[in-house]
Amino acid sequence: MAKFGWAYIDCADSGSDDGGAFGPTGSVQFMSGAGNTTGSVNFMYYSASGGGYTANTLVLSGTLAVSGTISASIYHVEDIALVDATGSTYFGNSDDDIHVRTGSMYVGKSNGTQIFNVELGSEQIAFAGARGLYTAIGSTGTTSSNASYIYGVTAAGNVEVRIHSAAVAQAGAVYVIKDEVTSRAGSITLSASVGSGETIDGGAFYNLAGTMPAISLYSNGTNWFVF
Repeated sequence: MAKFGWAYIDCADSGSDDGGAFGPTGSVQFMSGAGNTTGSVNFMYYSASGGGYTANTLVLSGTLAVSGTISASIYHVEDIALVDATGSTYFGNSDDDIHVRTGSMYVGKSNGTQIFNVELGSEQIAFAGARGLYTAIGSTGTTSSNASYIYGVTAAGNVEVRIHSAAVAQAGAVYVIKDEVTSRAGSITLSASVGSGETIDGGAFYNLAGTMPAISLYSNGTNWFVF
């Protein structure tokens, strides 16, 4: 077996194929040709806080084109000029989430048929049809709530319906109460006693009598009124 006490290898500089890396410290490297890589201040990775960014931050100054999917735990955008989305979209995951929109809003079918439209300037809402949430009152002493708009009284005999607080409903809230019993042996009494000191048209109670009567109520935030 041959033995070498020492060896000399001539690694002469061949020019541009030395595999050098260039660019500012922290720049993300990309191939610049002939075995060399370089970086730019427009594409930086901050391993420690600096430049106004926290540690472990990747910063791109320019345009990012992605043909695949972007997945992130938090997606923060400071300025959006246009959103063009296809498929289902979900916003929020908590009951206390608030989604604020400024300007007009249009909801329609793919064929252009309008379903819902809020037009800024006219301060009006246009819609193709409406369906208020419904609750059946099957027993006396039932208390209304903000959860429904229409209440159908299905319990027979004398029935007391307790109207929830006008302060909770807030000013402008509207509710409809309808007797669904075709032949009632008794009456329906609306009670405003749930809200402390609140009234319905100035009284603590309001009676519905006759054949299948109905009533509409609105709140001014303090009391209830029949209309």
